[in-house]
Amino acid sequence: MLDGLDVGDALPSERRLAAELGVSRPTLRQAIDGLVAEGLLDRRHGSGTYVAEPRIAVSLTMTSFTEDMIRRGMKPGGRVLSFRTEAAGARIGRRLALSPIEEVFTIRRLRLADGATMAIETLYLPRSLLPGLRRQDLEGQSFYDLLRGGGIVIASGTETIEPTVTTAEEAAELGVPVHTPAFLFERITRDLDGRPLEYVRSVYRGDRYRLELDLRPPNH
Repeated sequence: MLDGLDVGDALPSERRLAAELGVSRPTLRQAIDGLVAEGLLDRRHGSGTYVAEPRIAVSLTMTSFTEDMIRRGMKPGGRVLSFRTEAAGARIGRRLALSPIEEVFTIRRLRLADGATMAIETLYLPRSLLPGLRRQDLEGQSFYDLLRGGGIVIASGTETIEPTVTTAEEAAELGVPVHTPAFLFERITRDLDGRPLEYVRSVYRGDRYRLELDLRPPNH
């Protein structure tokens, strides 16, 4: 779809693009929505959809929220706001390498540091990974500790970090004003075979969370 287009170029009209690709318009819209969610396209209301500027990537060490807070000298905590089983759907299925009809656990958690709100986290994981998982299993312990306890090895992961602002729902849960500056973290972790174990979407309060990077000079 993006072949031959440069950063800043507008996509052709929906009718023309659907005809060129030989797909229905609903299928095309779904594909465009996926590319917007992945940051490859920029949808501008009243203007159109454009090829997005590439975002700068910074390498970070993979740690859990619990490990991160302990490293910062803070006491981690939290509570489960919702816990349900549902079909993965196209978007989550794509991230977890599942068919849209396969079941996932969808878990929303409020994360605390020293008793104060720090982040809202939505965790998606294949139900087949931990079929007996219960809501109370996630109260007061790290999900990564649960995986390790089940003999599941976390081998790698991919994480993106972007600036954002809180929605009305997120602001109410975090106890901050709507549109408060925040960080959006999205992470997929994998096992030794490259199989996705989880997809996590976390919104961290910008007034409480800071990123620290260890920088080293280049080798040349």
